[in-house]
Amino acid sequence: MKRREFIKLSGLGATAVICAPPMEMLSQAMLRAQHEVPDIIINLRAVQTTSQILSGPPTNVWKYEGEVVQGPPETLQPILDSYLGPTIRVTRGQTIRINFTNNLPETTLMHWHGFHVSPDVDAHPRYTVPPGQGYVYEFQVTNRAGTYWYHPHPDTLTGGQAYRGLAGLFLVTDDEEAALHLPSGEFDLPIVLQDRTFDANNQLIYQTGGMTGFIGDTILVDGRMPRYMPVASRAYRLRFLNGSNSRAYKLAWSDSTPFTVIATDGGLLETAVQRPYLMLVPGERVEVIADFRHMFVGQRKQLVSQAFSPMGNTVGGGTLPNGAPFTIMNFRCRRRMREDFVLPERLSTIVRYHLEDAINRDNPRVFAISMGMPMRWLLNGGTFEMNTVAANEIVQLNTLEVWDLTNQAGMMQMYHPIHIHGLQFQVIERQILPANAAAYEQVRYGYVDVGWKDTVMLMPGERVRFLLKFEDFVGKYVYHCHILEHEDMGMMRNYEVRA
Repeated sequence: MKRREFIKLSGLGATAVICAPPMEMLSQAMLRAQHEVPDIIINLRAVQTTSQILSGPPTNVWKYEGEVVQGPPETLQPILDSYLGPTIRVTRGQTIRINFTNNLPETTLMHWHGFHVSPDVDAHPRYTVPPGQGYVYEFQVTNRAGTYWYHPHPDTLTGGQAYRGLAGLFLVTDDEEAALHLPSGEFDLPIVLQDRTFDANNQLIYQTGGMTGFIGDTILVDGRMPRYMPVASRAYRLRFLNGSNSRAYKLAWSDSTPFTVIATDGGLLETAVQRPYLMLVPGERVEVIADFRHMFVGQRKQLVSQAFSPMGNTVGGGTLPNGAPFTIMNFRCRRRMREDFVLPERLSTIVRYHLEDAINRDNPRVFAISMGMPMRWLLNGGTFEMNTVAANEIVQLNTLEVWDLTNQAGMMQMYHPIHIHGLQFQVIERQILPANAAAYEQVRYGYVDVGWKDTVMLMPGERVRFLLKFEDFVGKYVYHCHILEHEDMGMMRNYEVRA
């Protein structure tokens, strides 16, 4: 491949090509060479604008805007009256090129949360895009049908940028999902949960400090103030995303109806499972079938967040503390409707990993969450360094491994959602220290670990063991706490896949 062709295919300038690891860049360049004309081309911009969130003055926000250059027009679907970016809808197997332009006053970059892509399009912070410049993200969608999302990922700046509004849904479908005939169209409802704080002029207030992360006092749904959601008396597919910076939700129906869960971070489960409530930490997604068939016109059904202890035995501070109970939104039946939807017993086929096949089954890698001095969160004993990789953070291509995450940070105890870039993993075991058992009992039945995951919640005193496989790409990825203020404080590390 000629050098000029290599630079063109990689979508990067000459400097970036020289600085990046050759093997890592070559993997993505070769993929692009196979698809010179992608199925979908989108122009996407990060801009400063305003949004009418509250009554009165509009709120200054940052937002993703875009248009489809090539491919089905419905690939990009704006969310009306919302600061959220347009929803991207694709089919597994399609190739997509996203021409991104940064029209913000800060450097930024795009992360396709949950996607299996090469490092140069996965949002490692060394690929940031300066103000006024652009970057070409191109990849083939190999992920299973599911609910994914996109958001910024620059080192030390992610929390503020996401808080101002930079986020959007990325939905994937495939033949397996289509054959199920799940509720679709107006009966397929994404529900993006976020918390914000506003001043007297309806402008966003954000503070980066604090060991617990930023907690807002106003709950927003899909980038708007929650209101009555009109529904028909039939089955709906609800796609929940926790897009908050730090807040966790203990989702429940006010009438104690259990949730019928059909999907997690990495797509459909093999069979539906029921949970009395659902724990949802920042970055996590979960899909449920909500049955409104027995509702009469005018009847309401409340979605709430129940109380739990996010920090040991305390609830936290603020006007709407993390872990405090509150009502999220109401669903109100507006019309009767007859439909005969029956949820299939079998939803999908999941390739199961087995502990005995892991190359380190007798000696798992252990990554601990701890506290450092001065007061800051540590991951694997350190904080983020752009190019540094510890010896226990180097993995081999085409291997299956078992990893242990532990959250035993001594006196400063709180939950942490850990997100691993570049792949989906399978949780195989959880353990809790006896001293933390009481707080754990408040959340344990809200975990859904039976499917594919890319973000996992760890309560204080908890250890989570999971299996993950390193395939297709080499190079540096990151893993980090998805409490965005923790990530910006350095609670993020590299891991490197080597051939």
